[in-house]
Amino acid sequence: MTKVFYCILALLSLVMSNIQAQELTYQNPPSIIASLADGILTPDVALSPDKKTFILLHRPGLPSISEVAAEELRLGGLRIDPLTNGGSRTHYYHDLTLQSLDGGKPVAIKNIPASPKLENISWSPDGSKLAFTQTRSEGIELWIVDVSTATARKIPGISINDAMAMMPYRWFSDSKHLLLQTIDKERGQRPRQVNTQSGPIVQENVKGAAPNRTFQDLIKSPHDEALFAYYTYSDLQIYSVGDDRLADFQVGGIITGVQISPDGNYLLVHELKRPFSYSVPYYRFAKKSTIYNRAGEYIRTIADLPAAEHLPKGFNAVVEGPRQFTWRSDHGATLCWVEAQDGGDPAKKAAIRDQLFTLSAPFVEAPRPSVYCSLRYRNVIWGDGQLAIIRESWWRNRREITSVWQPDGKDPDKETLFDRSYEDRYSDPGFFQIERNEYGRSKLMRSPSGLLYLFGMGASEAGNRPFIDTFDPSSKKTTRLWRSEAPYYEVPMNILDKEKGLVITRRESKEDPPNYFVRDLDDQTLRALTDFEDPYQAMRGIKKDLIKYQRKDGIELTGTLYLPAGFTPGEDDRLPVLMWAYPREFKSKSAASQVRNSPYEFLRLYPGSPVFWALRGYAVLDNFSMPIVGEGQDEPNETFVPQLVEGAEAAVDKLVKMGVADPDRIAVGGHSYGAFMAANLLAHTDLFAAGIARSGAYNRTLTPFGFQSEERTFWEVPDIYFGMSPFMHADKIKEPLLLLHGDADNNAGTYPMQSERFYAALKGHGATTRLVMLPHESHGYRARESVMHMLWEMDEWLEKYVKKASER
Repeated sequence: MTKVFYCILALLSLVMSNIQAQELTYQNPPSIIASLADGILTPDVALSPDKKTFILLHRPGLPSISEVAAEELRLGGLRIDPLTNGGSRTHYYHDLTLQSLDGGKPVAIKNIPASPKLENISWSPDGSKLAFTQTRSEGIELWIVDVSTATARKIPGISINDAMAMMPYRWFSDSKHLLLQTIDKERGQRPRQVNTQSGPIVQENVKGAAPNRTFQDLIKSPHDEALFAYYTYSDLQIYSVGDDRLADFQVGGIITGVQISPDGNYLLVHELKRPFSYSVPYYRFAKKSTIYNRAGEYIRTIADLPAAEHLPKGFNAVVEGPRQFTWRSDHGATLCWVEAQDGGDPAKKAAIRDQLFTLSAPFVEAPRPSVYCSLRYRNVIWGDGQLAIIRESWWRNRREITSVWQPDGKDPDKETLFDRSYEDRYSDPGFFQIERNEYGRSKLMRSPSGLLYLFGMGASEAGNRPFIDTFDPSSKKTTRLWRSEAPYYEVPMNILDKEKGLVITRRESKEDPPNYFVRDLDDQTLRALTDFEDPYQAMRGIKKDLIKYQRKDGIELTGTLYLPAGFTPGEDDRLPVLMWAYPREFKSKSAASQVRNSPYEFLRLYPGSPVFWALRGYAVLDNFSMPIVGEGQDEPNETFVPQLVEGAEAAVDKLVKMGVADPDRIAVGGHSYGAFMAANLLAHTDLFAAGIARSGAYNRTLTPFGFQSEERTFWEVPDIYFGMSPFMHADKIKEPLLLLHGDADNNAGTYPMQSERFYAALKGHGATTRLVMLPHESHGYRARESVMHMLWEMDEWLEKYVKKASER
């Protein structure tokens, strides 16, 4: 195996010298595809905490390549725009409108700046105000909206620091004050690059194993360190909304988060420390968590942790020491956190994995141990002193436990409510609903008789049928209040009035786009809140169906089939087909067989959607099931390729038997792990006329410490890494393969070199292949020019090598 590995490395250096490149101007796909990709996007909706108003968040179209190509700094896992001191690849809104739940037309917010880029939008706890950031070419502003007058105004004299790509401000519970992260006014000029270093850059490991995954955009030099500190350092300030006054909090640093106590008297500040790691992203740098009072006076340090470079191997590995902090929502100032009791190592046997601790103001006593977890802690939903919900889970067996306990009780033991596999969608009881308490914080919602509420997706053999249940925590009895009924797909969003039984839902069908309604659970009447139009009028006539079929080992599979308008299977000539998927791992065949969507959902398009080609005369099988199963002690990837092949064979066989597919004109494609799938299918089957692979990883020896859901390293299971890698089987690929990749891809493992080296290997063996590197694009493609060119490349490839395959 070692010889093979080094032979491959030698081969890489040889084939890389054989790459020839050409520059091509951006192209556009057929107008029917371009117009849909350019289409108006349906607004997002956000309900106010007082449930009197909702805001419509209007999204712009695709940005230009000039915007995407602007300078960015790639530091410590962050991508920063040095001009704005914010994220360089953020998504924003370009308009906001308010609408009352009592009816009436949407109201435009006055004074919104021209050509806005609005982000970080949040309601005040009482729902009377709205805040948002506005990104300008020279910085980021903070604006406040008075909901009663629908008028926005800018907070003067500040520049928001949003380099950490997190919410850069926080509301206090009184809705009258905001905590802001701002740029240090005295930070000076940006650090300059020094061409001559004072010495080499050295990394050393003396502590033990550090099996880190393949991270990108890491810090690489002292200059990177200086830039990282320069752009991420923030000052904290408190802004008083009523009198428009700013007060310094007297605390600054590289702040990754601030949590304000419910009573507003204390702040927990999370701050990064030097030295910065060259091995892991910023969120695993050394850090400390400190309590301050509202005047900025130091109270107590709760955690002071080194860089998490030496985490044990495995998805349930965590740091030792305090983590996952939260304020107890029903207390004024009680801090809670979790600490691992197994050293953070999932490989160790332990009856107790995690322990919850609490510490109340004035924070002078020792932390009090509370409820424990036999699995890894996930989260807590607070109710009151007699009732709280805690969730824990374990990756290896996909187990999830939901329990109830009394936070104020003397006995920290908990009572299990649900103990299940989180892969099993059919048994999912749903998620508990929350409401606001007197502090404006989330608490468990309870009915007048003390029952809890559950919303669930209602997965079933007939597809998802969302539901609303009540749950009695004493008897553990569930009562169904409502369930979505065919021919609609209706999802509960919020309980508007629990006494009156009013619920906000989002309702759609195959013909009707999603819109929001108020549903009365008593008489089942509906009142429309929105009237969004169908953004995909050109797709009218396209037939959409959820089809079911079976893999030869008995696993039930599904896929969403789109057929051109007017096509009748079995009567009309068979069609060329585009199949698109993304493999997923499971620990049981029964979970892998479950239906994962609804036959009544409205058509959804996105800029890279394969569904566009139903308008070009293709049948499209989208999101067809590709489960990879490993039951018991077997890991899914033990038989990755055979299961992949069986899944593809079953899908192709179904389409052929339906009279839909011309078996000689079928293409397979995917994005990311779907691209990995597509390349493997071309290497190991003769089912397809061509393939399309976007932003994939093809050589798993380049991700040696794990990938996707694989926890084992290359050195533990070299045969699996080798066998799963299409790069190792490039000599077997005879069908045309189109490779697309963003040249600034920062997704773990899918760096651009993966496609470049795979292309070189294919070319070296005489394969028909094309490599398209999209300038300035990351794992997903954003610029309009890039998206249109990607669609053009795909259309040209499909037309030449699939639709007209019989003519070649």
